[in-house]
Amino acid sequence: MALASLSLPSLSPTGFPDPETCWHAVQKRDRAFNGRFWFSVKSTGVYCLPSCAARPPLRKNVAFHASPEAAEAAGFRACKRCKPGEWPKDGHAEAGLSKPVARATELFDAAIDGDTPPSLTEVARKVGLTANTLSKHFVAELGVNPRDWMVARKRARFRKALRAGETVAGALYGAGYGSPSRVYEHSDKALGMTPATYAKGGAGAQIDYTTVDSDYGRVLVAATRKGIAAVFLGDNDRALEKELKDDFPAAEIARNDGALSTKVKGVLARLYGRKPTALDAPDVPLDIVGTAFQWKVWKALTEIPAGQTRTYGEIAQAIGAPKSARAVGRACATNQAGGVIPCHRAVGSSGALTGYRWGVARKERLLADERRRSST
Repeated sequence: MALASLSLPSLSPTGFPDPETCWHAVQKRDRAFNGRFWFSVKSTGVYCLPSCAARPPLRKNVAFHASPEAAEAAGFRACKRCKPGEWPKDGHAEAGLSKPVARATELFDAAIDGDTPPSLTEVARKVGLTANTLSKHFVAELGVNPRDWMVARKRARFRKALRAGETVAGALYGAGYGSPSRVYEHSDKALGMTPATYAKGGAGAQIDYTTVDSDYGRVLVAATRKGIAAVFLGDNDRALEKELKDDFPAAEIARNDGALSTKVKGVLARLYGRKPTALDAPDVPLDIVGTAFQWKVWKALTEIPAGQTRTYGEIAQAIGAPKSARAVGRACATNQAGGVIPCHRAVGSSGALTGYRWGVARKERLLADERRRSST
């Protein structure tokens, strides 16, 4: 495909290219827009530079982000082909953000040092806002508050250093962690495995899986020794197995029907409404990677009564981030534990079922069955 440069981009009031301009740049793989925005693809779970040479995505699966941190905060991982997280940060990388937020990210990034975060009040004063107003801007533009942004930034630095071949000790101190315990305490959510294993690209991590039939099609349940790593719903085993391997490309994946029988029973019990959903249920322990924002959304989903729905905006209100409805939608789209984390209970602002990772028809049936059971 021949590359074609666009004329000056159409800008929103914050300086971020409008969606139509962004989409046109992605279609043309326009290198001139690298660093102006990043785009994510819901169906693959990755985010890319506008010039990425991967197969063009469908428009309905694409969202646009002002920075790599914004994409990662929304639950997407960096494309291995175009390496969007490594785009030079020479001041233009945050061009899609409003000036106060862009400047604040620079100040926070420069001040991440040890276990003591920089003062929100002091940073807000330097950008001409109150701490409360700056937090609101962060949530509106990035989907996370400043504290969670800094957590995501540290983790991104840490992951990048490990993948580049740094030792665990060198990577953790270089990322701004004050002690190894800080990393190992939260390594499950930050990496999905121990830092040493992640440094090898997941090599050595053992993931067992099995597939079973259900009222909603085929169900794949995968687990590490710590807990369930994935629950996928689909129409055939081959597609589900490919999805698992795409998510854990360097792990040792093996079918093990017998070892997962108890966990499968727990998953099916939730699909069929025999047990309430809960993120800390002992019979379905989770070993799933997610940002702090995603975990807030997922927890809120488990608190919605079976058969009922909430809009993305209502969920955003419930977690204290009223302007982050879009980020809530992305957190639902990246849910890896279908049925256990009931993202089928999230709907669009009009009440329409909108999208669902495992098909709108399946979402509609899950809700209908929950309502039927609740009324008997």
